Amino acid sequence: MLSGIIIVLNIFAFVKWFERKILNFFALITLDNTKHFCYTMYEHLKRGAFMAISERIHFFRNLRGMTQKYLGLQLGFPDKSADVRMAQYETGSRTPKADITATLAQVLDVAPEALNVPDIDSYIGLAHTFFALEDIYGITVSEADGEFCLKVNADKGKDATEIIRMLAAWNEQKAKLDAGEIDKETYDQWRYHYPKFDTTGGWVKVPSQELSDAMAEAFKDRLKPD
Repeated sequence: MLSGIIIVLNIFAFVKWFERKILNFFALITLDNTKHFCYTMYEHLKRGAFMAISERIHFFRNLRGMTQKYLGLQLGFPDKSADVRMAQYETGSRTPKADITATLAQVLDVAPEALNVPDIDSYIGLAHTFFALEDIYGITVSEADGEFCLKVNADKGKDATEIIRMLAAWNEQKAKLDAGEIDKETYDQWRYHYPKFDTTGGWVKVPSQELSDAMAEAFKDRLKPD
């Protein structure tokens, strides 16, 4: 009995150690002068910025100060089941259809794309998403000043160039936030409605069908239609 408890404790300790190692692996924030954009993943992972749609719904509902029942009623669900349906969406036991997702985005005052993120709430899923982005867009890992970072190689093609422009626009807004030129609410509005409030004019195309098909194939088995 005692040996079993010790084994469980050792496994738990290893998991926590591995989690810290993974988070530290992506911890950095730098932008070099060769147009290779390296950006921090640490705080995003800590705060759950990259989440399945269920967690994004939960995140934005709380951000807007809404209850599950209120949000469910706004979507047109009956009074008796509105909160239950939202709980199902937020736990991932049900996945909203495209039309419901569009209405959710409208009620939550965000772009639909802010909800439709890939399901990368596990480290393995996140890693394979990075690998897919490397294959399609040339986003790869490198080391700068002793820290690991992701970079975009503009020589990969026009898609990589568009990503660099997108990151440049993001970097511009983050710099304004850090300098106190804009507040957090304005910064979040820019992010959650992107590219609606982007004034750089750099991002003018949607992600390629190749990327959309790759993501759909990768995560189709984890989604349960509504």
